[in-house]
Amino acid sequence: MSLTKDHIETSAGAVALSSPWASASTLLPPLGNLDAYISAVNRLPMLTLAQEQEFARKLRDENDLESASKLVLSHLRLVVSVSRKYLGYGLPHSDLIQEGNIGLMKAVKRFDPDQNVRLVSYALHWIKAEIHEYILKNWRMVKMATTKAQRKLFFNLRSMKQGFKDDADVATHRDTLSADQIDSMAKTLNVKREEVIEMEQRMSGGDVLLDPSPGDDGDDAFGPIAYLSDASHEPTALIESYQRDMMATDGISAALQELDPRSRRIVEERWLKVNDDGSGGMTLHDLAAEYAVSAERIRQIEVAAMKKMKKVLAVYA
Repeated sequence: MSLTKDHIETSAGAVALSSPWASASTLLPPLGNLDAYISAVNRLPMLTLAQEQEFARKLRDENDLESASKLVLSHLRLVVSVSRKYLGYGLPHSDLIQEGNIGLMKAVKRFDPDQNVRLVSYALHWIKAEIHEYILKNWRMVKMATTKAQRKLFFNLRSMKQGFKDDADVATHRDTLSADQIDSMAKTLNVKREEVIEMEQRMSGGDVLLDPSPGDDGDDAFGPIAYLSDASHEPTALIESYQRDMMATDGISAALQELDPRSRRIVEERWLKVNDDGSGGMTLHDLAAEYAVSAERIRQIEVAAMKKMKKVLAVYA
């Protein structure tokens, strides 16, 4: 199968929506009209699990490009959503969407409906991978020159620095500019001296490897690419946060209800009670004295209560 932008064009042209989604005359606006494109994408119907499985099998078994088109079109809104997380890098939103769409098409091409995984989960990896690669390729350019004044500095700073070095009267052969050279350059280019200093610092700084290869740390090798997106609003992160909240409230409450009064008080005193001064509740010896048993007996009751609570909390995990 050869699934390319020739079959499903999502940037430079318009995409005809196949029946039963819409009439053949209904078109997705080009990405040049971003607001119209996003509005149209959000109106596209979502696929049910049965439809997704049907289209994916037709694509895999029969090389049905119409099925591929429907799979891609139904997930274009996912690309728009993911791409918004990368707007802080100074790159056009339309370009980020375009790169994400390429990742989506790669995901559709490789998707196996028999793996019991929804396409949305599988496609997230491919969409993010393409956007990450695009950012990495353009990161240095973006950091170098993002405004008209900075671009002017970028193209003139290097030659002007060389001119200063070639001038025998003021040559210093240093890597940094002197205060007089900065003032002269700012006046010549009609920019602020602070802008000259900033661009000089950018150009003299070394490249940072955003995605380092594993070294001595192996799998623990870590780079700035890990911070590219904001994971706090990822669907999985939201679900995990919701589950933690449920466990900390409803789950703990339900688990405590399964205990007898003595066991419940021991758990509350040992693990759940916090005094105004930040200290905890009663110690094993304090509870042993109150119930006229040994501290070891209190510990045994505590362990048994924890096991019983763990079974109840498993429902909220």
